[in-house]
Amino acid sequence: MTINITWKIGVADTTFARFDMYKAVEQAFADAKKQDPTLKIEIVRYTVPGIKDLPVACKSLLTNNKCDIAIALGMPGPMPIDKQCSHEASIGMQHAMLMTTKHILEVFVHFDEEADPKKLVALAHDRAYKHTHNALALLKGRTALTPLAGKGLRQGKAHVGSLE
Repeated sequence: MTINITWKIGVADTTFARFDMYKAVEQAFADAKKQDPTLKIEIVRYTVPGIKDLPVACKSLLTNNKCDIAIALGMPGPMPIDKQCSHEASIGMQHAMLMTTKHILEVFVHFDEEADPKKLVALAHDRAYKHTHNALALLKGRTALTPLAGKGLRQGKAHVGSLE
């Protein structure tokens, strides 16, 4: 017996970002569908002005749009106020997760993580791409990522590896 499930995935992004991380999300979904042609995904995109708008966008995607999971893409600036705003947005997303009992994968790339714009783009692409695969794994069940526990995996930069 085959069960046809279409996962509805919300993706919230911002106009403030300096790189369209949604492109990496689209690529990750396309690659996942190549690996598993039976995979059925419906994507609902919600673009907001800035990072502090992401919590309500994600909550709306999870509740109003009935998404199964959300991915929040944001690029906080380098100033202290930007870091404070990203922290506030993160707290807002924690609240949204608790209210909906659904995951929101926070994919933030800070402007000052890389001085070289090309390296920053590569970091943003890698982080968004890998977190999209994490979202798909979480949808498969709470133990889908268990074989990777303790491996020192990172999104955006090189893996640090396990201490064991």
